[in-house]
Amino acid sequence: MLARTLFTISIAGVCMVGAGALLGGPKPKPLMSPTGHTGQDPAPHRAGGTATVTAERVASGLARPVAATHAPGDTSRLFIVEQHTGRIKILNLDTGAVNSTPFLDISGNSTGNEQGLLGLAFHPNYQSNGYFYIDYTTSSNTVIMRYSVSSNPDVADSGSGYTIMSFSQPYANHNGGWIGFSPVDGYLYIGTGDGGSGGDPGNRAQDITNQRMGKMLRIDVDGGSPYAVPASNPFVGTTGDDEIWAYGLRNPWRCSFDRETGDLWIGDVGQNAYEEVDYQPASSSGGENYGWRCYEGDHSYNTSGCANSSTMTFPIWEYSQGGSPYRCTVVGGHVYRGSAIPALQGTYFFGEYCSEQIWSFRNSGGTVTDYTERTSELDPPGSLSIDSISAFGEDANGEMYICDLGGEVFKIVPVSSPGACCVGTDGTCIQILETNCNNGGGTWMGEGTTCDSGVCDPDDCPADVNNSGSVDVTDLLAAIAAWGDCAGCDADINDDDVVDVTDLLAIIAAWGPCA
Repeated sequence: MLARTLFTISIAGVCMVGAGALLGGPKPKPLMSPTGHTGQDPAPHRAGGTATVTAERVASGLARPVAATHAPGDTSRLFIVEQHTGRIKILNLDTGAVNSTPFLDISGNSTGNEQGLLGLAFHPNYQSNGYFYIDYTTSSNTVIMRYSVSSNPDVADSGSGYTIMSFSQPYANHNGGWIGFSPVDGYLYIGTGDGGSGGDPGNRAQDITNQRMGKMLRIDVDGGSPYAVPASNPFVGTTGDDEIWAYGLRNPWRCSFDRETGDLWIGDVGQNAYEEVDYQPASSSGGENYGWRCYEGDHSYNTSGCANSSTMTFPIWEYSQGGSPYRCTVVGGHVYRGSAIPALQGTYFFGEYCSEQIWSFRNSGGTVTDYTERTSELDPPGSLSIDSISAFGEDANGEMYICDLGGEVFKIVPVSSPGACCVGTDGTCIQILETNCNNGGGTWMGEGTTCDSGVCDPDDCPADVNNSGSVDVTDLLAAIAAWGDCAGCDADINDDDVVDVTDLLAIIAAWGPCA
């Protein structure tokens, strides 16, 4: 024992001379230390190029969800609109649970097939003013109403309702219902259907005088009470309703703004032959005529009394109804702007209610590129399925979701590659996906890691701080350089979160080649 003590004192003198040459502070664990992320954190970035994606279910047990959105800057919650119950539910993205208490409940309004609570939009300054807006139907009207959040951030003040706009609906169908704030001008946009029936018997979509049906409206909710009309609206001071921004829509079912560019995307449901996606660049000054009822998609429908087709804006994409699987109703989507799937940045996703198909494409100067059907790719694993697609949504991080009328919400996620999963402490390693590893109580070593690299091998020589295969003066110097509080560092041989004389003694005791 005396000899070892003298050896320790003598070698310590050498160490103190050399310690200044080493980097001070804690030294990271080996490259293959466990990695992980919460359900809310973006998944690891994938390399650019073709991305493989899938859908994972994040909520179920809802009642006809028709919209999913977020409050500005709120990365922990997704607000889901239930059409016929008149409720807005909150999905906690951190816990994966739907709050039992609705954020808002306006049950008791008309709940015909296409009626109910249809739209939700949060004021751009929601974090400071607490305002949000809804679009719903009564038996004969569309109502745009403002509410405020209560002192409880998960519950709205049900008594704060303030009517912004109301207009009559001649029929029960074709109510539109989407509302959203532009990231460019901050105004509230309101998508309205043509009033219903079939074939637009009142030619409401083409009528811009005292007629809000079949339009995209634009109002300033901050400039007046209940609102002001932006002076830059295309029909201000001329023939036409001041609130109209664009017209010629049949039933705009789910629209969105590209959060990065401000471009407006509109899924407009067709009559009996064609479905269409309309596109309006952020640079538009408004006034577009999207053609209905003169045209259905790119094709003539009823051109009696219509202006020349050169005055109209035709869809960026259309597809025919019918076929197998049977197609009947477009569901407008979003441009992907999340971080989990970098290769899909700028890609527009949309879907089909009847055929339950999902597609994506990119817009290149008004031309569609990279058109891809993703139905099979986004088919959830196991026995789950996305049935009767009703809406696409996005959270504050730009990640995308899909709602179906069966009461489910799915998230579009990248397909992970298997990695090494360490089981126990005896070196057992299996090559599986991260979720399977975590669910089984293993330690995930990272996407792309392999068992044959030895990442799960037990550490039989912890005193070999620099992993050189031998315990020598270099390891002793490393321990001295890391002296003091050092949670998780390699020089903490006994894992007590501090490097001290006990660790030095452990290094000396293991001196020489590792067995």
